[in-house]
Amino acid sequence: MSNPEYDAVVVGAGPNGLAAAIELQQAGLAVLLLEGSQQLGGGLRTTELTLPGFRHDVCSAIHPLAASSPFFQTLPLDRYGLEYITPAVAAAHPFDDGTAAAVLNSLPDTARRLGPDARAYRRLLEPLVAAWPGLANDVLGPLQLPRHPLDMARFGLAALQPATWLTKRFQTKEARALFAGMAAHAIQPLSNLTTSAIGLVLLTAAHRRGWPLPKGGSQAIADALVAHFRALGGRIETGTYVRSLSQLPAARAVLLDVTPAQLLQIAGHSLSTVYQWQLRRYRYGMGVFKVDWALDGPIPFTAEECRAAGTVHLGGTLEEIAAGEAAAARGSHPARPFVLLAQQSLFDATRAPAGKHTAWAYCHVPNGSAVDMTAAIEQQVERFAPGFRDRIIGRHTFNPRQLEAYNPNYVGGDINGGLLDVTQLFTRPALRASPYRTSRPGLYLCSSATPPGGGVHGMCGYHAARQALHDVFHLTASPLYQPQG
Repeated sequence: MSNPEYDAVVVGAGPNGLAAAIELQQAGLAVLLLEGSQQLGGGLRTTELTLPGFRHDVCSAIHPLAASSPFFQTLPLDRYGLEYITPAVAAAHPFDDGTAAAVLNSLPDTARRLGPDARAYRRLLEPLVAAWPGLANDVLGPLQLPRHPLDMARFGLAALQPATWLTKRFQTKEARALFAGMAAHAIQPLSNLTTSAIGLVLLTAAHRRGWPLPKGGSQAIADALVAHFRALGGRIETGTYVRSLSQLPAARAVLLDVTPAQLLQIAGHSLSTVYQWQLRRYRYGMGVFKVDWALDGPIPFTAEECRAAGTVHLGGTLEEIAAGEAAAARGSHPARPFVLLAQQSLFDATRAPAGKHTAWAYCHVPNGSAVDMTAAIEQQVERFAPGFRDRIIGRHTFNPRQLEAYNPNYVGGDINGGLLDVTQLFTRPALRASPYRTSRPGLYLCSSATPPGGGVHGMCGYHAARQALHDVFHLTASPLYQPQG
């Protein structure tokens, strides 16, 4: 390839594609970023889904990992208007008796509220919270020699456990359910190995930087990343849906923010037989059914903690949550699904007209499901907030098939880019020396189908870009990541 117009082309302008493009551009390369949609951001989009003046986060909403991302923290995103709002109550978990457990930004205050489990909670979380600055890049990255082996070993011993095992450390229903709600973000049965990992990461993030939401909506994160990329001299083209590598301009490196299903479509003919075989064996996880509401007032939760929380986990006890997640994984639709709910307008007046509110929620369902879960989700909210339905003045829903049509990376409604179980945690999407390399030289995968997986943190894109810089451009790594040789 002689005198290519660009050094690198990145396909897909979600958080990982944007992170990859920024890292490459910061290294002094000429980078083109292509996006199939007219709107940039992928899972970071905000729009009026229900009624005029009600701004809803289309996909992601609350951003503990964005705020604590080792890569995003190196970028001057506040220069481009990004402002985080951090509720004092990161997450609340109500019960049928009108009480609620809660994760506060303060670890000691959270532990104190857990009564008999205060000591067990502090013993579990305090070492991780203290060690997180040194652990973050190892946890949010590929399998490699850890920089802090003892801290990583402590995290790993707990993280490898199924959530149903780790919760045996706790005596009370409050502590057990609180951790179960955190672990359920893994979108798999809580009896699976490594389901404790996401719970530990989310709790650690809460006690370091809270669970913030971006003022104006999640689109604000994408807008800041886009503005920074352009300020560095990067070029963006929207409305360019890539179906084949032949569509791309000449470049020394190509990075795809897609999952294995799209990678096979775009580049399958040029990939090795073994690599194609591995990609076809890649497994996607449960889908999500999502509801956005325009409300005539705030959600009337019975528990005070829920009325002050940015995020509310609706699912009752550990046993109920575990049963619901296991049922969805088996292909059923639980009558009482575990519901993740965000109420951004309580803290951000830009989300709704004066005196009105928005709310955002989803539950886990079988991959590709077309079953309408609106009634089941609203019943779970009503269960802990009597009178909720009377406040609904507008509603918008997404089932898994509609989510995939909206964003092809959400295969079957899987928002994690593939099942994040123990067999695909570090080997996603294939068992290779570097998970970001494909079998074709110069072609890389930078999506959530690579480590560390789903979430708005940009680390998949960052690591893929560093691997490409090492392999193709022979540039040394930054301190965040050491590429594979």
